[in-house]
Amino acid sequence: MGLRQAEILQELQEWLGTPYVHQASRKGAGCDCLGLVRGVWRSVLGQEPVEVPPYTADWSETDGQETLWQAAQAHLLPKPPQNRQPGDILLFRMRSDAVAKHLGFVSRIGPAPSFIHAYSGHGVVESPLSTPWARRIVACFEFPERTS
Repeated sequence: MGLRQAEILQELQEWLGTPYVHQASRKGAGCDCLGLVRGVWRSVLGQEPVEVPPYTADWSETDGQETLWQAAQAHLLPKPPQNRQPGDILLFRMRSDAVAKHLGFVSRIGPAPSFIHAYSGHGVVESPLSTPWARRIVACFEFPERTS
């Protein structure tokens, strides 16, 4: 495991138990799935690349735009989902006919894969990357290299 992967995984452990709070991104205080990615980004890479505008819980569903996917492609490095490694970011489509709008970090691969995500009603948790979750994966990304 690379140094950055270890740093991401250590940071994620500190987020476990953070309550679910829509649009928030503060360790221990609250976050949603995007807020978890934003908070880990700040810890590992520094300032976020853009200011995230306010969004509703049903954002992008009404117009069918892949807003989260497009933003991930603009700021993260895509990789094939089958090549995922601990510390990578997974993008999920929660329903086959809906836009992709859930994010999580790969925490373990192998015979008992898992991921860490902020999940409504549960907060930041580590969940098994079971078949129902795995079949919802539509993309995989990794953080870019530090620029400074």
